[in-house]
Amino acid sequence: MKRIEIKICTGTLCHVMGGADLPDFALELRDKYQEKIHISGSTCMNYCKDSSLTPPFVEIDGHLIQQADREKISTYLESIMES
Repeated sequence: MKRIEIKICTGTLCHVMGGADLPDFALELRDKYQEKIHISGSTCMNYCKDSSLTPPFVEIDGHLIQQADREKISTYLESIMES
């Protein structure tokens, strides 16, 4: 089974715009899904350079989630786990 790749922006803008708890949430996801996911962080994914996008940013298998929070991440992750 292919692991789902989750990439969390840990840059300053994403951190102050609501992403401060996302690294802790990543640990919870790792405990829940174990070998089904791979989580990494990035000091900046450069989405903040596009003024039409709103941080914090998370990518799940290349799909961008902006204004990422626990609920949005969980909802998207569950939807692709089911397919």
